[in-house]
Amino acid sequence: MLKDVYKETETRMGGAIQALEEDLAGIRTGRATPALIERLPVEYFGVPTPLIQLASIGVPEPRSLLIRPFDTSTLRSIERAIQTSDLGLTPSNDGKTIRLNLPPLTEERRRDLVKLVHNRVEEARVAIRNIRRDNNKDLREFENEKMISEDERKRGEDEIQKITDRYIEEINGIGDRKEKEILEV
Repeated sequence: MLKDVYKETETRMGGAIQALEEDLAGIRTGRATPALIERLPVEYFGVPTPLIQLASIGVPEPRSLLIRPFDTSTLRSIERAIQTSDLGLTPSNDGKTIRLNLPPLTEERRRDLVKLVHNRVEEARVAIRNIRRDNNKDLREFENEKMISEDERKRGEDEIQKITDRYIEEINGIGDRKEKEILEV
């Protein structure tokens, strides 16, 4: 019974970590990475579709991205999606591919990005704490239904707290690495 609760806790908290990493991958740093734009929604036959499903994305140089659409008729839609996004990038269309040159980040933009990272990290911490709260509530319900004893509930809550502390520490490490990456000139 308790092992199932621990396993569920680990699974849900692992999902929160994965969501944070995917979220932070889309935040721009000094170098080009396909993760920056691959989840960008592009209007394709009236349906918002992630860019990664419509084109291959390459990194020919450290500060540029090359987008090769599988269907050249989507060039205009991809270009429009990039221009309307909050990335602040100007696409250059040559009829077959789109090139994105990433200008160096200004100090002010770096500070804004660091604030954004802090917000996303805090959201992940809150998600972890919510998972802890839900699982502790489950333990209390098990105790009320006489499925476990009070001692088992307390032991379970202590174990869930240890798991929570471990994941919070991992989240802090991920946030620190991303902050360092953004501030790197």
